[in-house]
Amino acid sequence: MSKPRVLYICHNHPSVRPGGAEAYALELYHGMRARGEFEPVFLAKGGPPHSTARAHPGTVFGLCDGDPNQYFVYTDGYEYDQLYGTMTDKVFCTKNMHEFLLAFRPDVVHFQHTFFLGYDVIRQVRNSLGDVPIIYTLHEYLPICHRQGQMVRTVNDEELCTRETPQRCHECFPHVSPQVFFMRKRFIQSHLSLVDEFLAPSHFLRGRFIEWGIPEDKIRVEEYGRQPVTPLSPSTKPRPRNRFGFFGQLNPYKGIDLLLKAMRLLAEGRETVADFADAQTHAASRNGVQTARRAKPAAPVTSTSRGDAGPHLWVHGANLDIQLAGFRNEIRSLLEATRQNVTFAGRYTHDELPSLMNNIDWVIVPSTWWENSPLVIQEAFGYGKPIICSDIGGMAEKVAHGRNGLHFRVRDAADLARRIDEAATTPGLWDDLRRGIPPVYQMESHTDAVMDLYRELLKRKAALR
Repeated sequence: MSKPRVLYICHNHPSVRPGGAEAYALELYHGMRARGEFEPVFLAKGGPPHSTARAHPGTVFGLCDGDPNQYFVYTDGYEYDQLYGTMTDKVFCTKNMHEFLLAFRPDVVHFQHTFFLGYDVIRQVRNSLGDVPIIYTLHEYLPICHRQGQMVRTVNDEELCTRETPQRCHECFPHVSPQVFFMRKRFIQSHLSLVDEFLAPSHFLRGRFIEWGIPEDKIRVEEYGRQPVTPLSPSTKPRPRNRFGFFGQLNPYKGIDLLLKAMRLLAEGRETVADFADAQTHAASRNGVQTARRAKPAAPVTSTSRGDAGPHLWVHGANLDIQLAGFRNEIRSLLEATRQNVTFAGRYTHDELPSLMNNIDWVIVPSTWWENSPLVIQEAFGYGKPIICSDIGGMAEKVAHGRNGLHFRVRDAADLARRIDEAATTPGLWDDLRRGIPPVYQMESHTDAVMDLYRELLKRKAALR
């Protein structure tokens, strides 16, 4: 008897463009293959804008990494409407995806993303495969927010967005009418209504999508599972815990510019930090963001608090090359200004992560948007590293201030600088927070939960036939 087949559909492959959702999706594919109960197939977008590969003659599909169960779908020649999240040429679904689905005939389809593929693929699955169970993991807020799913407004000093309406979306994008945004929402919801179950890796994200319109009984919280790691034992030799690391995408929403500004303040001295704090606090008061677990501001940095060994930051990240020129130039300028206390290490592979984590004491997650469940938090905890993060959204949910990490006021470079200085100079703080790090949710447990969901949906579908 053949194994039931599960098809994973993702917007990208981590071998092409590294990213958290992509990395998790491929880990789940490998984790499911290792369990042996289901036969997984992984389909990821290839071609522009993420690669220079061309469509194969006669087909838009090609093998990936020599694995007979991993495929690229090349979208060369097809235009993608980012507002509605759809392919303008419907032949992409009605012919290409239809033929692929019929060739593999999966028993379960699990969407990891539809960006650059289109929400239409969900409807094509239903049209091609009938009542096959459809699961959709929500990694950010793209169905809700046209601004790359960040829920960060283009107006009012780029304030964080707490709710979506056609009028508010129009204010962010004046060239798009409220009526069009109304139709956008209805279009996306009509496709997502075909999904049997949604998975949300955080309670915060689940709440946002329930407010937006997904029925509460169709979306459950299921944290990302991670492959087990073996943390290296920390050195027993007493030393300042003053080594900090950033791991992630080098884009404006991940807060790398904010972090480098904080490091510049620390390099320039405490008086600059104090002066800058007043301006930052005033800006934060205009933000209007309310959080459930707002951390108290860090204690002021004094002229004697740091000692001889100042904090040093290692920046590990990729994809600066695809950012807008203004942002690229700002980051390069900040890196030049912080050469004395920042090392730019650049792109890294997953295999390098153990040694890179061993080189630092703290991991900083300075994102300027809500986030969902950043994989770097689990990675840091897996290697026994406390975290300094923004005090909002999925970050504040995953990191407990004063227990296994520290919060700083979102978008406040001065408060982040003070937290970094506090972390580097407070005796015993690193050890106390390290002891509070919770166990990381393992991929084996996660695949058990996901397989339970597959079995449940397959049983439910069978009962209705």
